[in-house]
Amino acid sequence: MKVLWAPWRMTLLSAPKPKGCIFCHLPRSDDLRGSLVLAATRSALVMLNRYPYNSGHLMVAPRRHVASLDRLTRPQRGELQDALVRTIEILRRELAPEGMNVGMNLGAVAGAGIADHLHWHVVPRWTGDTNFMPAIGSVKVMPQHLLDTYDRLHAAFDSLRRDRRRRRARR
Repeated sequence: MKVLWAPWRMTLLSAPKPKGCIFCHLPRSDDLRGSLVLAATRSALVMLNRYPYNSGHLMVAPRRHVASLDRLTRPQRGELQDALVRTIEILRRELAPEGMNVGMNLGAVAGAGIADHLHWHVVPRWTGDTNFMPAIGSVKVMPQHLLDTYDRLHAAFDSLRRDRRRRRARR
């Protein structure tokens, strides 16, 4: 059996738990940069993970507070899927990863830290991004600060935000 060591995530496990759901309250924040929210459409949300496995680790979630895909309407699933596809495209263009991990943990026993609000993790990967530091020094080297990553990606998500405004104007 292989063991995935992620000792830097202890900060997440030991930190005080925020009240409420981050996917519900952070998009309404006056400080979207501080909340790490890159884009919010009527049905989808894209934000940086505050405790990332890698630089550029994003989460894509429905705006609606649900734990499973079958609780979303077909249009909501479509917009959410579109946001996921566009997120991957933006990360490829802006960060040039050599690969990506994309997935979701459904339920607490599956590893979901926020089990009652469905979300995908999108983790860019590069050759050598996992090295000796976590294994030997119990340290994860993050080559870019979260807010620098936010600033780099924010403009790229303008197109997702503009599409939402265009759809609203057509109604």
